Amino acid sequence: MTRTRVVIAPDSFKGTVGAADVALALAAGWSSVRPDDELVLLPMADGGEGTLAAFELAMPGARRMPVTVPGPDDRPVEASWLLLRDGTGVVELACTSGITLLDPLRPLDAHSAGFGTALADALAHGVSRLNLALGGSSSTDGGTGALAALGAVFLDAAGRPIRPGGRGLVDLAAVDLGGLPALPPGGAVILSDVTNPLLGPAGAAAVFGPQKGADAAESGLLDAGLARLAALLPADPRTPGAGAAGGTAFGLLAWGANLEAGAAAVGQALGVPAAVGGASVVITGEGRYDSQSAAGKVPSYLAGLAAAAGAPALLVAGAIDAGALAAAPVPFAQALALTDLAGGRAAALADPLAWLEAAGARLAGVF
Repeated sequence: MTRTRVVIAPDSFKGTVGAADVALALAAGWSSVRPDDELVLLPMADGGEGTLAAFELAMPGARRMPVTVPGPDDRPVEASWLLLRDGTGVVELACTSGITLLDPLRPLDAHSAGFGTALADALAHGVSRLNLALGGSSSTDGGTGALAALGAVFLDAAGRPIRPGGRGLVDLAAVDLGGLPALPPGGAVILSDVTNPLLGPAGAAAVFGPQKGADAAESGLLDAGLARLAALLPADPRTPGAGAAGGTAFGLLAWGANLEAGAAAVGQALGVPAAVGGASVVITGEGRYDSQSAAGKVPSYLAGLAAAAGAPALLVAGAIDAGALAAAPVPFAQALALTDLAGGRAAALADPLAWLEAAGARLAGVF
C-alpha cells in the first residue's frame, strides 16, 4: 500500500468535542483502514477553551507551566500556560479567566486579572514571544483586570483604584500604563476569530454581554464603561476584533499586542501552512458547516491551503448545510456529516467520538 502523508486539522465541535479529541478520533478511524500512512495531527482552535491543548498536541516538546491565578470571582484557579520549544509562550484566557470557571455568572463583576497574572508569569520566565488566546471570556472589563495584574493603574476621580470588572469602568477617570512591562522581543499576537469592535450595537457588551449573564440595562452600563476606557487608552476601539473577550483585546492592543483575527492567525502559529505544503491529503472539520464557514473559518482556510498545495481536502462536520457546501469557494473532494452517518442528530451527539472515528475510516476507504 502506498504510504500517504495525511494532515488532520479540524476545529473543535463546539460544545461537544475539543479539536484535539476530534483529530485523534479521525486519526484512529483512518489508521484502522490505512495503518501505514503518516498522520500529522494539527488540531485547530479559535483562541477559546482548548487552545493550549491544540498547541500541545501539535508542537512536540511543548511544556505546561503551572501557575495559580485569581479566577474571575477572585477564587484561586490552578491554571497553566504553554512554553513552546522556540521560547514562545501561549496563554489562554479561558483557563485563567474563563466563563466556565464561574457558577453563577457575574456579568458586572467578573474580571480578567487571572489572565494578566499568567501573562506576568510567562514574561518572568523570559518568553521570546506571546500568543494570546482570547476566547471563552467571563468578563467585560476591557482587559483592565489583566493590565492591572501587569502593572497598569486605573483610577476614579478621587484617585482611588476602580472596582474590578466592568462595573468599575463607569467610575474610570484616569489611567497610568507606565508600570506595564515591555512586550517580549518577538511581540505578542492575539489569537481570536472575533471581528467585533469594542463599542456599539456590534460591540463587546451588546453582543457578548448577554452570553455572560448581562440583561439589557447591564449591557448598556458595560458599554458606557468601555466607552470611558476607550477615551483613555491609546488604541482604536473601531479596530475589528477589539471587542474580543469582553474588550480584553482592546486592552492588549493598548499594551502593544497585534491582533491577527481568524483561522489564519492560529494556523500560522501552529505551522499549518508548512505542514499542508507537504501533505497528500488534508482532513478538516467543525461542528456545523454552513454559510458562515466560508468567511475565514477553519474548514475554508484548510481547503484553501490544500488547494494551493495540490492536495484534496476532505471535510467532516457534525452537520452540513448542502447549499453552503455547494457554494464553498474551494470545493471539498469528500464531505461527511456525522448526522448522516449516525442516522440523526441525537444519535450523533450521543457518541460523537465513535462517529468521528467511523468518519475517519469511511474517508480512508474512499481515498
